[in-house]
Amino acid sequence: MAQKNREEKIKMFRIFRIDEKIRSGTFPNSVTLAEYLEVNSRTILRDLDYMKYYLDAPIEYDYNRKGYYYSEPNFYVKSIILTEGELFSVTLFDQLLKQYRNTPLEGNLKEIFSKIIRAMPDNISVDTAFIPSQTVFIADPPVSIKPEVFEVMFTALKTRQTVVIDYRSLEEPEYSKRTLDPYHAVCQRNYWYMLAHCHERPEGPRMYSFARIKSPRLTGKYFSLPKNYNVENYFDNELGVFTTDKKTYQFEFIIDKKIRTYAMERTFHRTQKIKQLKDGSIQLSFKTNQFNEVLRWVLGQGHTVKILNPPELIQKVKDEIEKMRKFYN
Repeated sequence: MAQKNREEKIKMFRIFRIDEKIRSGTFPNSVTLAEYLEVNSRTILRDLDYMKYYLDAPIEYDYNRKGYYYSEPNFYVKSIILTEGELFSVTLFDQLLKQYRNTPLEGNLKEIFSKIIRAMPDNISVDTAFIPSQTVFIADPPVSIKPEVFEVMFTALKTRQTVVIDYRSLEEPEYSKRTLDPYHAVCQRNYWYMLAHCHERPEGPRMYSFARIKSPRLTGKYFSLPKNYNVENYFDNELGVFTTDKKTYQFEFIIDKKIRTYAMERTFHRTQKIKQLKDGSIQLSFKTNQFNEVLRWVLGQGHTVKILNPPELIQKVKDEIEKMRKFYN
């Protein structure tokens, strides 16, 4: 497969060079093209046939000039050639784009998509009209983020510049001033966050939601990352971004046999160990620092998941169950 892909890339390289030579108006022939590309004439003839019959290149031979030319002067080989599978993926782009609605990325991604379409051969049209009726994407609801928040926060991140923001946390009804040194940006389920050191709360880096930021201002003051900084201590890109400390837990569960197929077909984490027990239930274990994310998952599974470890998670679930019991009494 790797060899075939390599040969295909080499062939496309030759075709682009042949296209350039023909468009130059120098009337190249199979001999001069073979010398230019350091291949034999038979290879060039096969490439020309491919251009004629698969790329619809209007190649003609001038017997007086003893070389090839395009009968349509404005023709050129477009630089993006897609397989059928790749083309289908392109048609899904409009649906995937919905994940970025109401963010500044939406306009940029649409422009990239338009450039891809413009670079395609004229005989390929991308019609996404059939997609909504045959394919459904269920994405997390997007949140509204002001363009200036993206622009300023990413500028601060790229230049390692301190930024001042007005921020409203989940627990606070009003905005308050925060002075941040941005360390890392992350997108989780359509929510954008910035891991940053807060000057007003210097206990350690925290996550700040872009959706809760307003009036960001660059300060013109620059900072350096701490020598012991390691982004993997603060989030796990397979599970989430919510962590209050840098502790990694060993999680162990028994999953009810009623949902064993779901458990066996899913990859929960790259560190996972999973096996089916004699009674049909599933034993699952993995390591992560995302305690709160795992807590949410366990609560969402209800009675079908039993926690074996760690004890802290067992107690937390008991506390949540007791709170819910009181709420519904």
